[in-house]
Amino acid sequence: MAMTDVLSAEDIKKAVGAFSAAESFNYKKFFEMVGLKKKSPEDVKKVFHILDKDRSGFIEEDELKFVLKGFAPDGRDLSDKETKALLAAGDKDGDGKIGADGM
Repeated sequence: MAMTDVLSAEDIKKAVGAFSAAESFNYKKFFEMVGLKKKSPEDVKKVFHILDKDRSGFIEEDELKFVLKGFAPDGRDLSDKETKALLAAGDKDGDGKIGADGM
């Protein structure tokens, strides 16, 4: 399954482009721009599984660093600061990773 099976390619392109500058990533705005906020829980889980590259059932810090590439191959890597902020927002139980219910 590709990200564009769930989200609009145009929305993805706009959202990834909006955060192309270093240290500009805002996960709330990004997820809103790609249309994830309007999706069903089932669609959100589909996106989660696409981003869970190692199929562990969790998105770990090393996968989060490349989250923009999960939406578009030309997306930039997140900085360590941006990655940690995103992890802190989604890590509901403090185990250092995000489960499917954290998105």
